[in-house]
Amino acid sequence: MSGYTTRLVTLRLGGIDYRIRALSDRQQFSDPNGAAERAGISSANWCLFGQVWPAGRVLAQAMSSFDVAGKRILELGCGLGLSSLVLNRRKADITASDHHPLAEEFLTYNAALNGLSVPSYLDISWTVPQPDLGKFDLIIASDVLYERGHAEQLSSLLSRHANDRAEVLITDPGRGNSGAFTTAMKAQGYAVDEVRSAFDDGDVPPFRGRLLSYRR
Repeated sequence: MSGYTTRLVTLRLGGIDYRIRALSDRQQFSDPNGAAERAGISSANWCLFGQVWPAGRVLAQAMSSFDVAGKRILELGCGLGLSSLVLNRRKADITASDHHPLAEEFLTYNAALNGLSVPSYLDISWTVPQPDLGKFDLIIASDVLYERGHAEQLSSLLSRHANDRAEVLITDPGRGNSGAFTTAMKAQGYAVDEVRSAFDDGDVPPFRGRLLSYRR
């Protein structure tokens, strides 16, 4: 992993300690072959996949006890792979996905750190059709609505790859774009259940962070 520095962090999720390799800070950047640029990832956003975000921890914690029996599951924007690793340990049918050129490498490394097999992984761009991807029973993501256009892109992707009775679970830190996403999901026939929650120890009510569950 040349061109940038990393650190090891330990996270306790579902009563189990996970060792995770993450980028050292948000100043890291290395794109010598231009892969990130070709993927449309700017230098300012390059490091985001490699951080341990509060919303990612909340989603992974939820996945440690969520009912996943018999469900085909897709994680969008997996980043370091916290939720996919938790689900993989539970023997769930999980496919991790991201569009960052290093996401698969970090997922593979973190699986090995924790003595786990590597979850299935796909490089998915939300704006490019994926005719072979199929449909899923549960689709999960954390902190993926950080740009205004993401609500439309994500809802369009879900319209193509969510089963008729699928559930969509999103953890969102309150960046202001979840309302547009919820509106788009309601247009597809989903009902939303929103639970406000603390994403950090210092959070106090009323919480900005929320766990968004969509069902139809």
